[in-house]
Amino acid sequence: MELLQRLINAFGPSGNEVAVRNIIMKDIKPYVDKMWVDGFGNLIAHKKGKGQKVMLAAHMDEIALMIKKIEENGFLRLSPVGGIESLTLLGQNVFIFSPAGKFICNGIVSFPELHEGLEIEKDKQIKMDDLYIDTGLGKKESKKLGIEIGCYVIPSHSFKYLGNKKIFTGKALDDRVGCYILAEIAKKIKSPKVDLYLVFTVQEEMGLYGAKTSVYQINPIWGVAIDVTDSHDSDIKGENIIGAGPSITVKDAEMLSNPDIDNKLKSIAKKKKIPYQLEVSEFGTTDATSMMLSRKGIASTAISIPIRNIHSTVGIAHIDDIDNAIKLIVELLKDPPKIGV
Repeated sequence: MELLQRLINAFGPSGNEVAVRNIIMKDIKPYVDKMWVDGFGNLIAHKKGKGQKVMLAAHMDEIALMIKKIEENGFLRLSPVGGIESLTLLGQNVFIFSPAGKFICNGIVSFPELHEGLEIEKDKQIKMDDLYIDTGLGKKESKKLGIEIGCYVIPSHSFKYLGNKKIFTGKALDDRVGCYILAEIAKKIKSPKVDLYLVFTVQEEMGLYGAKTSVYQINPIWGVAIDVTDSHDSDIKGENIIGAGPSITVKDAEMLSNPDIDNKLKSIAKKKKIPYQLEVSEFGTTDATSMMLSRKGIASTAISIPIRNIHSTVGIAHIDDIDNAIKLIVELLKDPPKIGV
């Protein structure tokens, strides 16, 4: 799990995925035939095969914050980079980085009622505009230190095991978990029966942008996004429970998955006794949507790892789900569906 820990702890908000990309490049270089970074920043790794051209994608970027204003008292006002829940940020210690990714200093996320020890109104909804970062510095001191508009803000959480040593927490599980899965697939697939492209995309959290540009240049026959999804196990009757297997997407907010790929995945999982779950959702989407809508249309689906506290900075996931996702995708590549044949 050492690679997964490094990926989760790395700095890599949308728009500055360099550190994450460098970790992945070093890790998978011995296992791929060719590897390059495209003009948008996506990392594309190719494992040559004689079958259909296939793209697997996972995004490197994480949700974050960006400084949009430095007030006279030194408080830093924030803009979200991707979808991040405001309420989860209250009182958190955060790291402030320059736009280039250089660490500057620590800060604490606050808002007036918390700052002054006042009672919070019962029905008050905490919005991003209510929040600010207190660095202990005034405006002049902040600027002298290098804090400016456009600096990134990343909560300081790192990889940790919980009481159950198969369950872990950390920031950026969305989607460093997927990046880890792709890296492990690169190592486990020796002679692929497809012409395989492993794509580590950028700026998914801002609009699935990296997948849009990478799929256009690869032009695969079919593809799979490896991502995360929200766990519903706070309800004992809920679906997508952590530890019960990876989720195969049937439908999300913007995509109906290709049934041929989904049926193949279900058949393999049953044959190989790999636990899995099915997901039908009205919320969110993945890089599979960008794949599906590229060029003439590309058969696509998504395999996701259930995450508690998704789109916060303290996600919770189960190692067994990750291991079973790797097994399922490896078996899919050994016995791939024939799309359009």
